[in-house]
Amino acid sequence: MAYPDRILGDDEEVVRHLHPHWLTVFWPFVVFLLLVGGASFGAAVVPAGNQQALWRLVVAGVALVLALVLVAVPLLRWRTTHYVITTHRLLYRTGILSRSGRDIGLSRITDVSYRQSLWERMINSGSLTVETAGEGGPTVFSSLPDSDEAQQLLNQLVEEDADRRAQGRSGYPGDRLGSG
Repeated sequence: MAYPDRILGDDEEVVRHLHPHWLTVFWPFVVFLLLVGGASFGAAVVPAGNQQALWRLVVAGVALVLALVLVAVPLLRWRTTHYVITTHRLLYRTGILSRSGRDIGLSRITDVSYRQSLWERMINSGSLTVETAGEGGPTVFSSLPDSDEAQQLLNQLVEEDADRRAQGRSGYPGDRLGSG
């Protein structure tokens, strides 16, 4: 079973599963292209001789190490960062080797807001700020794609969750027993 399905409750469904905005991997992609070009050029200008193969191997090795650090790590960080909105909570998970995460129940959310700069409006990205009851300080999720839509969706789900909880406590036998 794939993430996030394996951590959901029995009556919980994924409404939206997001990664950071694709533009967060733009610069690693540019670096990759520059590394390939630079390594190719560097290997081509190595003078002929007994050590040519060794120096080409050194150029390729340096390019590979730089690609791992400057390209693979940011791509893995992007791929392993999850923003998941479910019918009961907001989940945030991040990390490549070590993981960290946070679950915020919809019933605890008191305010959801978003912020977009002019550039972020152009690329449809932004920051989402979630304030919860009884905790110190808001939680900010940055580089979120469709941050304005995520804010509207979360507000809608918070209201639906409050309505569902109110119906569960209403005292009507049909609400608890499932009969109509």
